[in-house]
Amino acid sequence: MVDTISRGFRSSERRQRTDTQDPTTGTMKIDGHPLTLASPREAEANGIVIMHQELSLVPEMTVAENVMLGHEPVRKNIFINRKSLREQAESVLSRFGFALDVDKPVKDLRVGEQQLVEIARALLMDARVLIMDEPTSALSQTESDILMEVIRDLAFQGVAVIYISHRMDEVFEISDRVTVLRDGDLIGSKLVADTNPGELVEMMVGRTVEIIKVDRKTQPSPQVVLKVENMTLNHGGRAVLDDVSFELRKGEVLGIGGLLGAGRTELLESLFGARGRPDAGHMELNGNTRWPSTPAEGVKAGLALITEDRKGNGLLLERSIRDNVALPLLPLKTKYGLMSPHMETAEAANAIEKLRIVARGPDHVVGRLSGGNQQKVVLGKWLATQPQVLLLDEPTRGIDIGAKEEIYTLIGKLADSGLSVLFVSSEIPEYLAVCDRMIVLCEGRITGELTNDEMSVDTIKELAMRF
Repeated sequence: MVDTISRGFRSSERRQRTDTQDPTTGTMKIDGHPLTLASPREAEANGIVIMHQELSLVPEMTVAENVMLGHEPVRKNIFINRKSLREQAESVLSRFGFALDVDKPVKDLRVGEQQLVEIARALLMDARVLIMDEPTSALSQTESDILMEVIRDLAFQGVAVIYISHRMDEVFEISDRVTVLRDGDLIGSKLVADTNPGELVEMMVGRTVEIIKVDRKTQPSPQVVLKVENMTLNHGGRAVLDDVSFELRKGEVLGIGGLLGAGRTELLESLFGARGRPDAGHMELNGNTRWPSTPAEGVKAGLALITEDRKGNGLLLERSIRDNVALPLLPLKTKYGLMSPHMETAEAANAIEKLRIVARGPDHVVGRLSGGNQQKVVLGKWLATQPQVLLLDEPTRGIDIGAKEEIYTLIGKLADSGLSVLFVSSEIPEYLAVCDRMIVLCEGRITGELTNDEMSVDTIKELAMRF
């Protein structure tokens, strides 16, 4: 059976089931018997396995070593059997249709590929209860479809799956029953056959939410802000981006579509200077033809990048909103890298007000905010730099439906104000909701360009697989 949990404090419930956070009250039963867990290892021993949303991989280790971590085959009860470890990792990855190089260090994988490693590690164990926390948040549609089949097979074999998700299509595709939490309270539990997406969304956010095209007040200007010609980027002996050319107009939201590994993230990072200059190509940003070779140059050129991994490289989780917002401003608004506390507080307060960040104030620690409010802090800190082009890589990853709606609306308002946006998402309906136009990549090459009227889920999928 697959039971889906949606909305507030869901990850807290997951931590309590695996005992990384002790519950204050209540009991837990497995097969009708009370169970008290003293450690995550004890949870695994009782057949409770967790697949974390926040990746728990060791970056310097290989894919095989991460998949088998804690379950390494040994020789003579002492030495790790490297050959067997590699073979077992390859076996579990191929069994579930995950095409990954087991010898590659995890740090060299994209976030979506790292998530596949996390999933494979969880599936390796003999689970009676499998808890999956937002497992598809960084996956392409194809990989998500593969995972749905895996979950169906596990449920058929008798594994109880607790699937934590914000995505309504997944809830109705694989779940038998759905439980909704909001701000830590149980709102209700329903059989999927007895409910509908609209009812669940209203239970989740306390109001009706519809994902429709963002209401824009203005149309993009004919003025070209960013022009890229014949961009080629090589990595690991292959072309990650191959002869890519496009234009971005003032006040336009341009989508960059494609499957995982198509080159979407690499394109944004290269424009920002996070990958150095590409191997070939020409970029012009408001008359400036110098391609940024570092993020600092990217910021000075008028670019801002919201990365797909906000917790890994978008935020300082242990620091305040004020500290996070001030960080990218230091080279822009100060001479010696020092900003007055008054200015820092003012910038943070402005971000909180404009983006409606739910927080106690500028001193609120970012790690204690919800996912949606953390994402607003990321947006706030980069908008404070007053960019001309905003690069958005999976801006709604891992946040709830209500927060997504706010992000969509915010993107529309920013474009109406004249900001130009490049937008990347793994959720195809988001392109239809926020983009004026989009280009689609397949294996680093542009396979098509669509206006909003021409966009459809099927058309975008077809272009994304047009090798």
